[in-house]
Amino acid sequence: MDYSAQRLAPLALGIRREQGSMSLVPDREQPVCEHLMKRIPSMKKRKDWSYSLIVAALVGAFGSSFLYGYNLSVVNAPSQYIKTFYNHTWEKRQGHSIDANTLMLLWSLTVSIFAIGGLVGTMMMTLIGKALGRKCTLLVNNSFAILAALLMACSREAGSFEMLILGRFIMGIDGGIALSALPMYLNEISPKETRGSLGQVTAIFICIGVFTGQVLGLPEILGQESLWPYLFGVIVVPALVQLVILPFLPESPRYLLFEKHDQDGAEKAFQAFLGKTDVSEEIEEALAESRVQRNIRLVSVWELLTRRAARWQIITVIITMACYQLCGLNAIWFYTNNIFSTAGISTEKIPYITLSTGGIEILASIFSGLVIEHLGRRPLLIGGFGLMALFFGILTVTLTLQDKASWVPYLSIICILSIIASFCSGPGGIPFILTGEFFHQSQRPAAFMIAGTINWLSNFAVGLLFPYIVDGLKTYCFLVFAVICLLGATYFYFVLPETKNKTYAEISQAFAKRNKENLPEEKIEQAGANGQANGKSELESSSTLDNQNKII
Repeated sequence: MDYSAQRLAPLALGIRREQGSMSLVPDREQPVCEHLMKRIPSMKKRKDWSYSLIVAALVGAFGSSFLYGYNLSVVNAPSQYIKTFYNHTWEKRQGHSIDANTLMLLWSLTVSIFAIGGLVGTMMMTLIGKALGRKCTLLVNNSFAILAALLMACSREAGSFEMLILGRFIMGIDGGIALSALPMYLNEISPKETRGSLGQVTAIFICIGVFTGQVLGLPEILGQESLWPYLFGVIVVPALVQLVILPFLPESPRYLLFEKHDQDGAEKAFQAFLGKTDVSEEIEEALAESRVQRNIRLVSVWELLTRRAARWQIITVIITMACYQLCGLNAIWFYTNNIFSTAGISTEKIPYITLSTGGIEILASIFSGLVIEHLGRRPLLIGGFGLMALFFGILTVTLTLQDKASWVPYLSIICILSIIASFCSGPGGIPFILTGEFFHQSQRPAAFMIAGTINWLSNFAVGLLFPYIVDGLKTYCFLVFAVICLLGATYFYFVLPETKNKTYAEISQAFAKRNKENLPEEKIEQAGANGQANGKSELESSSTLDNQNKII
């Protein structure tokens, strides 16, 4: 009898008994049947979002990904004032005004050094995350945000543009740690039924951060020559909020179970995040993975890169993160004012038109969070990059022909908003979700370090080179991003499997054929999951893997 028949047999016997066609059912079948019947309502409960789960996601994202998004856009509005500050400081020191090329270099460095800091933060995450855990890493990370805020807010009074650049670098370290620790934390505290939706909280708060930077940068608020340093001082608020609230929430239960071997602590964390007292099902599922990895230490980056069983997962993560940054959206975030000016929008209207980009980002990311568990990761990612390629092509045409008719610049604005909506509806958050879903607990820190390295190097390249690309290619610069988006969509269409509602073992098996290697550890884990589905406790199962595979 195959596995499917074994699962259906108890149900069939139970139905015949109720219809009176069978008076006796073997005793060994009754508990299995009762257990399976009890699982029907429990599946609905697992989709509920507990108070602790929601607070952990919101507070964690507010002090982490929100600040990343805020720092992407906050330099945009006061850019002219910051350049003036650079010029005055240079003139006081050197006795003459700064030349245009040096000013462009300093400004590009100010924008792009944020990514260098992010790369450093990503590399620090492997050591910090292992020693402190996910939650404590997020808490300690706030010290970087507070220090950066003080440096940048005081730079003008101190007459030092170096303080502003250093503050941007330290803020990048905060972002690098946050974009590794937060997705791991959210991935490990959420049930697989809501893993995608909860993972999108990272992207939603990035978009809210971008929008907040745009709003506070308005001339009526802090976008004035006398007030622009306060735009950077605001950074301390989310950091302090996270420092106050997050300590009252549990650590990642998987971190406690796998790396600290604290089963009691993991059980309490599961109870808090799932909002129920009976978490035996979750503990059993985690123990199935824990038993396989009992003697496996954390995998290093080099070991993960050379592991055949993870080859295509790594390639997919690298391409996903590269496309995430090189698709051109960060260029729009960093240089929105210049793009709208090129589109023919007057200087007075630009700050308010820019707000529409932030609003679209938030709405599109919320839409993605609502539909990701229904549509899946693949359609949103492929469709998002495909639409971006289309609208980048149209934008190139409209920018080239903007002098031909008065309505053409407004068509450029529509293209920009469509590009942003396409990005945030899929590519904006799914890369972080996939990185967490592709790898097991022992591989995940190294995987996030690889993903983060590609993310920040690509971010740095865009921030540093985009002004020169625009200067060289003019209105045709966006064709470069269109090609990147099209190539990314094509790759995902042929390679990326759907990961919606799948366990880590099932996702690994989806890559097994392409990796040309059978993955015994994933098969073992799958057997453990199958045993759990038939109502058998992992705690009561045999200590040998052969007996585990025989559970019905």
